[in-house]
Amino acid sequence: MPKSKVCASFAEAVRDIADGSVIGFGGFAVVGVPINLYQALAEQGAKRLTCVSNTTRGGATMPGHAPTMEGLIRNDQVSRVICSFTAPTRASQRLALTEYVEKGLIEAELVPQGTLAERIRAAGAGIPAFYTPAAVGTELAEGRETREFNGRQYLLEEALPLDYAFIRAYQADEAGNLRFRRAQRNFNPLMAMAARVTVVEVEEDVLPRGAIDPDDVHLPGIYVHRIVKIPAAPEGWWPMRPAEVAALEKK
Repeated sequence: MPKSKVCASFAEAVRDIADGSVIGFGGFAVVGVPINLYQALAEQGAKRLTCVSNTTRGGATMPGHAPTMEGLIRNDQVSRVICSFTAPTRASQRLALTEYVEKGLIEAELVPQGTLAERIRAAGAGIPAFYTPAAVGTELAEGRETREFNGRQYLLEEALPLDYAFIRAYQADEAGNLRFRRAQRNFNPLMAMAARVTVVEVEEDVLPRGAIDPDDVHLPGIYVHRIVKIPAAPEGWWPMRPAEVAALEKK
């Protein structure tokens, strides 16, 4: 029998995360964010992490108590952040990342959102680098290689492989095949394909092998290594099951 990919707890799933690891965190705003894995990593305590994500905090509808990358930053576990938003989207907001960057405690790399997605996808596809027109002529392109194609300048970007990917899915079977719900298919599949080890928090009970029709599989189990079922509240941090997501979508 193949070794089970199901972990008994979040603590077990993140136990071997080493200092200095490069970790990708899926999700976009409140959708598909691996909140329980954020909390487990904060409790595990790995240091000098490079964190890759769309942003360092959730969207405006994210409850203030919900674990995000900001918790890892304030816990002094992060040395570098690679993301699409290194500054708040509103003048009234103040990010933990901003404070730590200004103090010289964290290095932040700003990457255009589409470029970030493609750097991750390229890593999963075995493509070492690619050219993109995004950021040409801006500060992000200063001192970097550009090349002209058909009369237009393009910037060279390198792939972004991950040691670990922390993602969230709606359903999983014991083989690691995943189904995402609606916009959960944002950065989550890309990060899973780019990572050496993918850890998934799953909203529904883990199904037996073969219970998900192959035509309904959004991410094959070959990319998934560890699965944890989100426990019911209060043990689970903000489980955000479909009914709760639907309620937020109506706001």
